[in-house]
Amino acid sequence: MTDPVRILLVDDQQLIRLGFGLVLGAEDDLDVVGEASNGAEAIDLAASLRPDVILMDVRMPGLDGIEATRRIVAANPDSRIIILTTFDLDEYAFGALRAGASGFLLKDALPNELTSAIRAVHAGDAAVSTRITKRMLELFATALPGTPAAAEDGSAAELAELTPREHDILVAMAEGLSNAEIAAHFVLSESTVKTHVGRVLMKLQLRDRVQAVIFAYKHGLVRP
Repeated sequence: MTDPVRILLVDDQQLIRLGFGLVLGAEDDLDVVGEASNGAEAIDLAASLRPDVILMDVRMPGLDGIEATRRIVAANPDSRIIILTTFDLDEYAFGALRAGASGFLLKDALPNELTSAIRAVHAGDAAVSTRITKRMLELFATALPGTPAAAEDGSAAELAELTPREHDILVAMAEGLSNAEIAAHFVLSESTVKTHVGRVLMKLQLRDRVQAVIFAYKHGLVRP
């Protein structure tokens, strides 16, 4: 058996942490190793406990989830953080995604949605729905007006390293398609798609699909 996924819960409301803890405690492959009530505590516990996945509230007194995410990812680029928010179109949450979070989840998500998101992020995927992906692109369009940045930095050379199929896979990822949807669209097996996704992320030096969305928009591969 593999070791359970080690989880850090970060929320300023104790009842929220308690509720998530009860849900996660019922799963054999998930283990809550710590709890924090603010961003500063989250940074300290992330450093000492080295959790596999962090559930991070976006709005907290003092140091908020966006800055905590930025600092945790800066200290450990392999950190996997899922942002928790009350509103699915919360610009604070998108700010945290830009800061390096790997997922986005509503606080009233169903138990199976919570556990699935944690497992997906731990496996290197991203927990962001198609609708949220499209909304991310709209926000990036507002924040980054003008021409794509492909010719402005060294990433253009990395993009040129992709095969035509990998390029197509990147665009599909950025449009919010799941591995299963990509497989159906290109008539491939899911295992083949997963291999392509891994190669795309490796060649472009991206952590996950959230970064793939950002990269694809910046380089003009997709439009909101």
